[in-house]
Amino acid sequence: MIVILAGIMSLFFAMNIGASGAAASLGVAYGSGAIPKKRVALLICGVAIFLGAVIGGSEVVKTVGEGLIPSDILDAKIVLIILSSAALSLFIANIMGIPLSTSEITVGSVVGVGVAFKSLYIANILWIVFFWILVPIVSFFIALGAGKYIRKLEDQNEWIRNPNNEKYLSIFVIIIGCFEAFSAGMNNVANSIGPLVGANLISMNTGVVIGGFFIAIGAFFLGGRVLQTNGKKIVQFSKLEGGLISGTGATLVMIASIFGIPVPLTQVTSSAIIGIGVSKNGYEILKKKLVLRIFKVWLVSPILSLVISYSLVQLFIKADIYSVLIILSVCIATLGIISLMKTIREDNSTIYEDGGGI
Repeated sequence: MIVILAGIMSLFFAMNIGASGAAASLGVAYGSGAIPKKRVALLICGVAIFLGAVIGGSEVVKTVGEGLIPSDILDAKIVLIILSSAALSLFIANIMGIPLSTSEITVGSVVGVGVAFKSLYIANILWIVFFWILVPIVSFFIALGAGKYIRKLEDQNEWIRNPNNEKYLSIFVIIIGCFEAFSAGMNNVANSIGPLVGANLISMNTGVVIGGFFIAIGAFFLGGRVLQTNGKKIVQFSKLEGGLISGTGATLVMIASIFGIPVPLTQVTSSAIIGIGVSKNGYEILKKKLVLRIFKVWLVSPILSLVISYSLVQLFIKADIYSVLIILSVCIATLGIISLMKTIREDNSTIYEDGGGI
């Protein structure tokens, strides 16, 4: 029964992955009108995701399944806890409107289990965290440098400005979008089936096929809103700039996938968007709030799922309710302090606005 529940949770999580970040891969092609029909864009996206998962997803699956904690810790119950923690974290984030990374959530869930059992591959985890920092920075500088070149190219090249050649640019962004979806499949399939493979509940080959298929299904049936939103956001960029954003993210994520490193595609893409923005409008566009938001997402994603998975292990596996009570107390106290600080700031602001105070 536990094995069945773990399998169902894995497939449910896979569909959510497809519906969230993965579905945005064809945003440039759809938003620019290269693919006018939403369902066609989602279908192409789903096919590319599936192919990426099947062809190149195995290395990241190995990392998630056996590279973070010893695989002998994993059984059906632990896998269910990991996937439930990841799904619950994503659900909480969606309710609060926080765009969390599924890769970071999954890694955090696995690490939370390792913390509970006091058994972690620290070196591997630090290596992954290093790449979480490095890859978005590299993405930013690539987009910054290439963005300046593209702007000159668009201003000076008659062929690019010729409306008759628009169809070639459309083909370009479609190909780049497929490339991005392919890389998303390579990296994201591990989030849903990595723990199952690590626990030997499913074979690698079967896992990447099933996981990739359900991510694709999620993208096709549930990814319309994400595609629409991402497409609108990307309209402010030209097709060449949009292709650069997608291509930069896809290339870096694919390289990371080859080396078995789960990385957040959304943050890599966001960094490329910022790089393009800086190349066009200068560093004044680099608002502190935007950078702070990316940092918060990077920090919150793994910690939230880590705390949840650790708590579930303590509660259901070790039956240590005291540890759970301590965690709940810390969470409540933290939220209370944040709320109190906010109230104090609002009160102080009201006093000075009303002419009160000393």
